[in-house]
Amino acid sequence: MEVRAVAKYIKVQPRKVRIVADKVRGIPAQRAADTLKFHPSKGAFHLRKVIISAMANAMENHGVSPENLKLATVMIDEGPKQKRMMARAMGRGNRILKKTSHITVVVEEFEPAAAVKPHGTKAKPRPKFEAPKAKKKSAKEPAEEVQAVEPQAEAAEATEETVEQPAAETEAPVTADEAPASGEAKEGEGS
Repeated sequence: MEVRAVAKYIKVQPRKVRIVADKVRGIPAQRAADTLKFHPSKGAFHLRKVIISAMANAMENHGVSPENLKLATVMIDEGPKQKRMMARAMGRGNRILKKTSHITVVVEEFEPAAAVKPHGTKAKPRPKFEAPKAKKKSAKEPAEEVQAVEPQAEAAEATEETVEQPAAETEAPVTADEAPASGEAKEGEGS
């Protein structure tokens, strides 16, 4: 089923509208209207109006959803020219032709293609910006850790005592009065 919309006597040169029409020919009508909305040319403005009119005709007259329409045909025909004259030197005149366009848009119903899932890759998980929650430790876990550490600490202390005891017995005990004197003597010997 095809639905038409026509705009006649549009004051835009047909060549300028055809440049825009080539960009949207054959694509879905809704996407074409969205694309032309941001095109700066005057021809795009008028072409968009005709596309929207064709979509509205299909929806009102045939009950077709605008998402299921695509541009089957976009024709830009030349309309009548307005002839004007511009004065030139020595009594002459140049002709000015103001061209017009007839814009015809035909939309047809189609089935939009189903979205294709990517093959072989998974989407990456989104990053989480929350701080990781600390695990709640039960009362049993710290006690087990302490018990596990204590035998090692006791074993280490026992080895240190056995190594240090002979060294402590060989040295003579130092009193508080002798300590500064020995420190001064060491300083004097070194200099």
